[in-house]
Amino acid sequence: MTRNLDERLDQILPKITSKDFLEGKGLGNEISFWVFDYLPQDELAVRKHIDFLMVQIPKQRPDLKVAHINLFDLLIDYLRDRKLLDKAIDMQKAKGDEALMRALAAPLHGKNIAAFLVRQHPPQELDLMLMSGVGSAYPLLRSHNLLNNLHPVMGETPLVLFYPGAYDGQALSLFGQIKQDNYYRAFKLVP
Repeated sequence: MTRNLDERLDQILPKITSKDFLEGKGLGNEISFWVFDYLPQDELAVRKHIDFLMVQIPKQRPDLKVAHINLFDLLIDYLRDRKLLDKAIDMQKAKGDEALMRALAAPLHGKNIAAFLVRQHPPQELDLMLMSGVGSAYPLLRSHNLLNNLHPVMGETPLVLFYPGAYDGQALSLFGQIKQDNYYRAFKLVP
């Protein structure tokens, strides 16, 4: 991340509302997944900018159908839907974080969360999906696992992941410290 944050944020709106971006031009038949990586200490500024985007996109392109998914909120909704939220809270209080993580590993697998996400926000009904809350959802959900499970279901709908860490086009590094599995299927939204 060589440019300052404000310069990089200013490039997002024109890019994601452009016809070429929305139609996936120039991707060479690759899926339209994009990562906007940023320093973790810039989280609040990025959240504020996402709110700005959600106000400005309809002003600039009223025809676009856009969804913003906060992954942490999605996990809470998923656990609530499965009637697991209260049980999870009770387990964490009684047995601690490690027991909770083991108990939630299967229910919160990326394939389950991807299926829930597309039920809540069907990609075929959207022109663009913005995704945030990666840091808040960690370690319950690993973003590379979710993205891998979204590949077969997103169709041509572009997805922009706001990522508090580093993405070098080959691997994701959450908070710039936690190396996740290699993930090479996304493009950097803004260098």
